[in-house]
Amino acid sequence: MRDRELDILAVNTLRALCIDMIQRANSGHPGLPLGAAPMAWVLFNEHLKHSPGAPTWADRDRFVLSGGHGSSLLYALLHLTGYDLGMEELKAFRQWGSKTPGHPEFGHTVGVEATTGPLGQGSANAVGMALAERILGQRFNRPGFSVVDHYTYALVTDGDLMEGISGEAASLAGHLGLGKLIYLYDSNDISLDGPTSLAYSEDYAARYRAYGWHVELVEDGDRDLAGISGAISRAKAEAGRPSLVIVRTTIGFGSPNKAGTSKSHGAPLGADEVRLTKGALGVPADKEFYVPAEVLAVRDGLVARGLEASSAWDSMFSAYAEAYPELAAEWRLSQCGGLPAGWDGGLAVYGDGDSLATRKASGDALNAIAARVPWVVGGDADLGSSTQTRLKCSGSNSRGEPGARNIHFGVREHAMAAIANGIAYHGGLRGFVSTFFVFCDYMKPSMRLAAMNGLPVVYVLTHDSIGVGEDGPTHQPVEHLMSMRIIPGLDVVRPADARETVAAWKYAMERREGPTLLVLTRQNLPVLAGSGDESSLIARGAYVVSDCGSAPAGVLIATGSEVSLAVEAQALLAKEGISVNVVSMPCMEAFRRQPEAYRRSVLPGDIACRVSVEAGVTMGWREWVGDGGVSIGLDRYGASAPAEILFREFGITAEAVADAVKGLVTR
Repeated sequence: MRDRELDILAVNTLRALCIDMIQRANSGHPGLPLGAAPMAWVLFNEHLKHSPGAPTWADRDRFVLSGGHGSSLLYALLHLTGYDLGMEELKAFRQWGSKTPGHPEFGHTVGVEATTGPLGQGSANAVGMALAERILGQRFNRPGFSVVDHYTYALVTDGDLMEGISGEAASLAGHLGLGKLIYLYDSNDISLDGPTSLAYSEDYAARYRAYGWHVELVEDGDRDLAGISGAISRAKAEAGRPSLVIVRTTIGFGSPNKAGTSKSHGAPLGADEVRLTKGALGVPADKEFYVPAEVLAVRDGLVARGLEASSAWDSMFSAYAEAYPELAAEWRLSQCGGLPAGWDGGLAVYGDGDSLATRKASGDALNAIAARVPWVVGGDADLGSSTQTRLKCSGSNSRGEPGARNIHFGVREHAMAAIANGIAYHGGLRGFVSTFFVFCDYMKPSMRLAAMNGLPVVYVLTHDSIGVGEDGPTHQPVEHLMSMRIIPGLDVVRPADARETVAAWKYAMERREGPTLLVLTRQNLPVLAGSGDESSLIARGAYVVSDCGSAPAGVLIATGSEVSLAVEAQALLAKEGISVNVVSMPCMEAFRRQPEAYRRSVLPGDIACRVSVEAGVTMGWREWVGDGGVSIGLDRYGASAPAEILFREFGITAEAVADAVKGLVTR
């Protein structure tokens, strides 16, 4: 039997640290930490398999604070359980240069498994982590060797469960039967503007049961630590369903004047209220950042217990490596994000004049890579047959085939992207997701977080322009290329033909520092003489795909399907004695990173006659064509008609490009 008095002391110490952090910063959210501290402490102290002394141990349980606004709780918890997060960092909460920013940031603070704050994201990330755990377990576990055997926990809030992304993710988790996924729901019926009854009145327990989840209820989450622990134990025992543990709490618990109200949600309690709250909690009111010796002793025990567990796993893995050396080598390589020797040996080679859609070339490349890189996994939003992203080497992930590498996300783009982030956060797998390019708007919040956190997710987005044709403007991306290009850390690659598509996949697989977006055509494109199949060309971002062979009078710059159109314009101009180079610019971000000398070799500074052509908005092209150049594109929405008619009617033709050049050279 645990010493519950000691646990209560630890919980109240945790609460006091949180309100001290927020009060010193004069900024933060005390309500969640005061209410959720009991469940967080019980989880970390009794159930979470973790090793504060070895925080990146591969088989640790994962914990995601989906309600990232309650970050002070996570930081104080990490400190009290032995992670390398000192008291000075708690005192620097929300300050420049600290390890305790306003919302948890992956890679910035030890023990933080995911960047959270935008509500719902963490809950969906946790689904990805649990899915990764199951796939990896099926791949690597052998009799007597449980290399992968851990749980994923997320602390979710009323706001999380209101967000549509959480419903999408929970529906998929229930469908797949992710039994090692457990949500702890801080159910306090309060949001920022007041009671949740203003906007939220459904029976969420029934909703999650309908999703296929196991549901537990703890009525007194403020004090009933044994009840919380028992509910978590029962959730862990439920192997076939994810679990929602509803913990009824009081927001701002202990605050005499603000508990149970939205006043405690998002503002410091105030010095007087902090003293009163500490008094109510039995914590010395005159001491800031106080940790009793008894709680420090618990911390030391947790560190020792964690190191014992991680060391035992290390010993087990050494024996595993002797019994299964090839699997062990694969594990090590996949865990560090590497690629096996010869991983790109099966990629197709295309000849000049071949004609195929870049989505088809992408599908061929993806399948060739997946056949040699067994940790490539991913899926689509019910569009795999169209986006060409089904892996032929594997079946469909399901309860009956839990290790399969094809993930059917259904029509759930937002959750799909966030689940992919969770897979990347977890480690050991390389994930991709796919849909039509126009639907990236549904994915953008998760894509932004992938870029912010350097997650190497690959987005395969097809049907990239008015080339979609008859489906009309709702399905024709116009503003999307530029909207994606302005996301820092996201590399947007729009290949011109099949050869560039192969190079784009090589680039995406070799790129570990962030996500890569492949923007692909529905319609067939010719393979261009001079196009490159080396990832170095994509890594440079732009290159001369068709050299006029003499001193050029101008430069045509294009991406994707419009590169072949620019080559046609080059031929028209040559007949009139005007020589121009054609530059393919598949990745503006990569080109921008190149040395000035290389950029000038592609776009010479003394050539003012520059014309860009891209079937999207022209905003942003001035960077490359200059004030005197011309950008041909589409600064309006598309229309429903065959693709060739749309390009003609909107003036995105070889003739229009040639006329623009002639207008510049005769100016």
